[in-house]
Amino acid sequence: MKHPRSVEDAPLVTVTDLGEPGPGADLVDHLGAVLERLGAATSVEAEVSEAIRGDLLDLFDAQAASRWLDVAARRMQATGDGRHTIASAGHEGNAAVALCLRSNDPALLHHRSRAFYLARTALAGLDDGILDIALGLAGAADQSATGGRSPGLTHPDVAILPQSPTVAGHLPRALGLAWTLGRQQRARGGERLKWPDDAVAVASFGDGSANHSTAAGAVNSACWAARQGVPMPLLLICEDNGLSASMPTPPGWIRSLYEAREGLRYLSADTAGDPLAVLETTHQAVEIARTHRRPVLLHLSCVRIGGHSGSDHEETYRRADRIAADLAKDPLVATMEAMVRTGVLGGQEVAERLLDIRDRVASAVEEALHRPKLATSADVMAPMAPRRPAAVAILAARVPPPSRRAEAFGELPPELEGPLTLSESINRALLDAALVSPNLVLLGRDIGRLGGAYGVTRGLHKRLGPTRVVDTVLDEQTTLGLSLGAAVSGLLPVAEIQNLTDLYAAGGQLRNEAATLSFLSGGAYRNPLVIRVPGLPYQDGIGGAAGGDNAFAMLRDIPGLVIACPAHPSEAPGLLRTCLAAAEADGTISVFLEPIALYDQRDMLKLGDDAWRAPYPAPPLWGSFHAPIGRASVWGAGSDLTIVSYGNGLRMSMRVAAELERDGIDCRVVDLRWLAPLPLEDVFRAANATGRLLIVDETRRTGGVSEGLVTGMLEAGFDGKLVRVTARDSVVPAGSAADLVLVTEKQIAATARALCKD
Repeated sequence: MKHPRSVEDAPLVTVTDLGEPGPGADLVDHLGAVLERLGAATSVEAEVSEAIRGDLLDLFDAQAASRWLDVAARRMQATGDGRHTIASAGHEGNAAVALCLRSNDPALLHHRSRAFYLARTALAGLDDGILDIALGLAGAADQSATGGRSPGLTHPDVAILPQSPTVAGHLPRALGLAWTLGRQQRARGGERLKWPDDAVAVASFGDGSANHSTAAGAVNSACWAARQGVPMPLLLICEDNGLSASMPTPPGWIRSLYEAREGLRYLSADTAGDPLAVLETTHQAVEIARTHRRPVLLHLSCVRIGGHSGSDHEETYRRADRIAADLAKDPLVATMEAMVRTGVLGGQEVAERLLDIRDRVASAVEEALHRPKLATSADVMAPMAPRRPAAVAILAARVPPPSRRAEAFGELPPELEGPLTLSESINRALLDAALVSPNLVLLGRDIGRLGGAYGVTRGLHKRLGPTRVVDTVLDEQTTLGLSLGAAVSGLLPVAEIQNLTDLYAAGGQLRNEAATLSFLSGGAYRNPLVIRVPGLPYQDGIGGAAGGDNAFAMLRDIPGLVIACPAHPSEAPGLLRTCLAAAEADGTISVFLEPIALYDQRDMLKLGDDAWRAPYPAPPLWGSFHAPIGRASVWGAGSDLTIVSYGNGLRMSMRVAAELERDGIDCRVVDLRWLAPLPLEDVFRAANATGRLLIVDETRRTGGVSEGLVTGMLEAGFDGKLVRVTARDSVVPAGSAADLVLVTEKQIAATARALCKD
C-alpha cells in the first residue's frame, strides 16, 4: 500500500525532524511496518458505537502525541535544546484512565504519564496540551504552570498537581487528598475547599516504586483507614512494565502485593491488549472509588520501549529478545489495530492521522524553542517563598467572634487565667486560631483524646470535635502526607510530629514534596502548613536518646521554609499566629520548634519566682503581640555585652545575664525567635550597641545556627568581638552524660566574662 506520506518523511523544521534517523528513532521505527500491515487489512471485524468510536480516537490522539513528544525530547537533548528524556513510550495506555476520570479529579502523575496529561487536557477542551509539554521540555518561561522551572506534568486548569522526582514521594499527598475528599461531606464549619464533593484522588506510580517504603506506608494507611470506615476515594494506578530502571520486577509481584490486600479493591488490565477492555476495567475502577469512597488499585500491565531514559543503553542489561518482545506489545499499536478492526479508521487514515500529529508536535516544539527562558535568579525563585508582611500582620491580628470564644473557653478565657506556661500558652493559641479559621485542622499521633505526647493539645478534641482534631497512624510520612493533601485542597493544617528524630524520618515529605510544590507549579499550587515539633534537649536526663535532639540543620537547608522557636510563653501565641497568617497569606510552610524542656517551666532565676510564665494577651492586643517573620526580640538594654540565643539557650542566657549584672556587666539578650530566616539585621544592631557579641547555640558547632550568625555578622561588617558557645559535634546521650556535650550555663558565664575583659 502506498501512503501519501511515510513515517520517514520529515516536516520542514530544523531541530525537530522527527521522521529522520537520529536520537529517539528506536521509539517509532517499527510504526511504518505496522501501518503497512494495517493498510492491508480488508475487513472490519466489529462495528462500535459513536461513543466508543470517540473514545478510541481520543485515546489514539493522546498516545500518538505522547510518542512523538518522546522522540522530540531525545532530539532536543542531542542538540542541547532540552534535557528531560524520561519517555512515556510503552505506558501510553494510561490515557485510558484520563478518559474515564473527570478533569477536576485531582491527579498526581507518574513520570511516564504524558498520554494521560494529553488526554485530560483534550477532555477539558484545552488545545494547548502538546504545546504545554513542548514548552516544559524547552524550559520556556511562559509554560502554563511550571514557568520553565521543571518539565514535569502539571496544569492547574485540569487539577494535575506537580510532583518531585523522588520515588513514590507523591503517594502520601495523594492519600491526604483522598482523606480530605472523604471528610468534605462530613465536615462542618464553613470550610471552602477546592475539589467537588464526589471527586476522586488519583496517583500513578511504577512497579519499582511499589517496593519503596513510602509507597508501602501510603497503601498501608489507605487500607487502615478503609478498615476503620474512613471514606477514602483514592485511585492508585500501578503502571507495571516489569522493570525498575535496570532491575526486573518478578513476574506476578504486583498482583501478589495488592490483590488480596484487605481494604483495597484490586483490578487489572493489559494495555497491550484490547483498548476497549482497558477502558471498561478502568471505568469500573473509577466508579468504585467514586461511588463507594474506598481505595482502589488499578494494575496496568504495560511495557517500556526505548530504555529508561535517553542516556540509557538497555542492551547492556537486557537481552535483545526481551526488548523485541516489549516492542511487540506497544499499546499505541494496539489502539491502531483496534481502530482498524472496528472500522473507526482505515489503515491509510490511521497513517494520515499519525503523521498529522507528528507535524503538530514538530510545530509545537519549534515554537517552544523560540519562547523566552527564565532570565534571572529572581525569576527562578519568585514562586518559592513570597513574603507579604503587611498582609500577614493583618491576618495575625484577627480575633474570633466573641460568641464562639465564649462557647469554647467558657467563663474563663485564657487572658483571665493568670500566668501560663509555654505549653498552656500554645494550647490556648491553637484553640483561638481554630476559632478564627474554620479551615484549620489539627493532625498528629495521639493529639486527640490523649492531648499529645506532652499534653499540648489537651482538651482541643473535646472543644473542636474529631473532624478538626485528628489522630493519625504511627507513620510520620502519613501525617505529613495527610496534611499536604489537606493543604492543597484548601484546609489549613497544623501537624504535630512527636519529636525531631521522627521528623527526620519524614524529611522527604517536607523537603521534596511540601517545599517544592509552589516552585514546581509556578505558584499555581501551594500547601500552607504549620508543623509543630517538640524538640531540643535538656529534658532532665532524657536527652537525645528519646528524640530530644539538638540538631535541625536539615530544616535550615530547605529553601523557603520558615522555622519559629518559641521560648518564653509571652512570645508563643504571637509566633504561632504569625506562622498561621503567613500560611494563609503566602502559602508559607513553617516548622514551629517547641523546646520540650520549657513546656512546663515556671521559674527563671529562683524557685517560685514564676518568671517563666506569662499572661495570655487579650484579643484587642493581638496586633501588638505580632511577631514578624525574621525579626528578633530583645530583653534588656545593657551596653557591655550582647548575648544572642533561642529556645533553651534563651533561658540559660537570661540567667547568666542576671549573674553577670551582679558583677557589674550589663547585658542585653536577643531572642532570635526565627531560626529561618535568621533576624540578622536585629542581631547586627544589638551587637553594634555593645561591640561584643556572644552567640549561645545549643545546636552542634558544625552545621548549627551559629555558623549562619557568624557569617551574617562578618558579611554585615561587624568589627567588634565575637565568640560562640555551642554544643559538641556529638549525638546527645541519655542521662547526665548529656551535660558533657551540650551547652551549660557555666560555659556561657565563663565565656562571657572572658569576652568582656579589656
